[in-house]
Amino acid sequence: MDTGKGKIKILVTGGGGFVGLALVRRLVESGYEVASFSRAVYKEHQALGVRSIQGNICNETDIEEACKGMDAVFHVAACVGIWGDYKTFYDINVLGTYKLIEACKKNGVQKLIFTSSASVVFNGSDLINVDETIGYPRKIFSNYASTKARAEQLVLNANSDALKTISLRPHLIWGPGDTQLIPKIIRRAKSGRFRKIGSRDVLIDTVYIDNLIDAQIMALEKIENEEVNGRAFFITNGEPVPTWDFINAILKSVELQAISKKIPKSLAWIIAWILEKMHLLFHIKQAPFITRFMIEEICTSHWFDISGAKRLLDYSPKVDFQEGIRKFRASQSEFNASS
Repeated sequence: MDTGKGKIKILVTGGGGFVGLALVRRLVESGYEVASFSRAVYKEHQALGVRSIQGNICNETDIEEACKGMDAVFHVAACVGIWGDYKTFYDINVLGTYKLIEACKKNGVQKLIFTSSASVVFNGSDLINVDETIGYPRKIFSNYASTKARAEQLVLNANSDALKTISLRPHLIWGPGDTQLIPKIIRRAKSGRFRKIGSRDVLIDTVYIDNLIDAQIMALEKIENEEVNGRAFFITNGEPVPTWDFINAILKSVELQAISKKIPKSLAWIIAWILEKMHLLFHIKQAPFITRFMIEEICTSHWFDISGAKRLLDYSPKVDFQEGIRKFRASQSEFNASS
């Protein structure tokens, strides 16, 4: 985008990941001058004409250099997952975010849009149509969620006239190119050990990747509004679906059998506890097949009121669940045809 004084310069941290790369593509299509800050160099950036800056989010010098001359920063980089030592999550998600905020201030960056997570408010119980007035829980059940919550607070507290900030809270991001949620579902299904847990019918919110990117672009455009900056917004498709309907729709799209066998929640919880203890005892870095946090997420409803994003960001999810499944299935057919 050209302001008359040249193109607006935007840095995307984590620009090589699932969300980051989709955002980079959209920003380029929208006419912005884009740079990506990542640990690796990606061929996709070269094809898009994007400047690729290689560095470590925890390195103060690296991130300060990356922020030079930037008008806005999308902070997407994060340590994600349901397992891992707290220090790794803390260093990347909290200290990395702190150093990025300081780099933005030092370099006169005017806007910072943070990709947070709806998990920052998950307290282990049902979350039904909750909005942004819900507070952070006293106890957060995963290192990822707890460190993202701390990072989000840093970002929102940094909001000022000089540096406008905003936090977006997507939930269960999916779509073509997904490197996290969908691959994990598929791997578990292929193992033959995947089971429905418990007997409760629960609903979850998800967000299709294109809808999240829409929200990010709108956040950039609306961040000057005093009602917007310094706030967090839930971003979802706005159509809660039964957990296992979502999982089985994904599996059907890749021609895998739906999950039908069940296991009681109490038994699953015991198995998860044992697996977690074994992984800790033997210093196994790979995540257990199932964890207690995963069980609580699968067995509880968590869906959110997105009226705030609709009203203040003009967010309107364009790709609904069924259309998203069709797009994902088509992407799989195209991939298989080219393989």
